[in-house]
This record gives sequence, C-alpha cells and structure tokens, in this order.
Amino acid sequence: MALHITNNQGIFEINGLLNATNTGLISNYFETIIDKEKMITISLDKVKDIDKVAVKCLGTLYKKAIVKNKIFYIIGSENKKVRDQFKEQKMFYVLRRDVF
Repeated sequence: MALHITNNQGIFEINGLLNATNTGLISNYFETIIDKEKMITISLDKVKDIDKVAVKCLGTLYKKAIVKNKIFYIIGSENKKVRDQFKEQKMFYVLRRDVF
C-alpha cells in the first residue's frame, strides 16, 4: 500500500505503511513544514503498520521541531500498532492523546 499524506484542516494525516522504505520521504516532507509552520500536528490514526525506523524518524522530527521552538504533536495513540511500536522503542512520550 502506498503512503499518503493529507492536510486535513492543519492536521497532517498519514495513511498507509510507515517504514524504513519511506522514512526519507517523510523526513524531507516534514522538515520543510517544520521550517514554515509554527504548529505541526501529525495523525497516525490511519497508519496500517509502522516499524522502529519510522518511529525513530518521527522522534528525530519531534526533536528538530522542539529545538526550533515549534509546537509539534504526534497523535495516534488509539492505533494499537502505533502505540505498541512507540512503547517498544521507548518513544511513547512523543505521542499525544487524540484530543483534537
């Protein structure tokens, strides 16, 4: 399944498989957005599967945004595959509850 990113009223929804194959694209895409926007929200609710490389990529983006004083949210803790992978990689602190 291909990866799709949709900007839905300021929330970037990722749909599909998020893995080592496409983390370079994800990184480039969101680094550009981090440079332009004050607030970035990424939703992983529609992610079908995620691997540890993708979790580390999102963690790196989170850290880059914080260093640049940007508000950066990753939501998707309701998605079991996402939640489990973030916990396994000890990155669960990056996920926010889906409160939007």
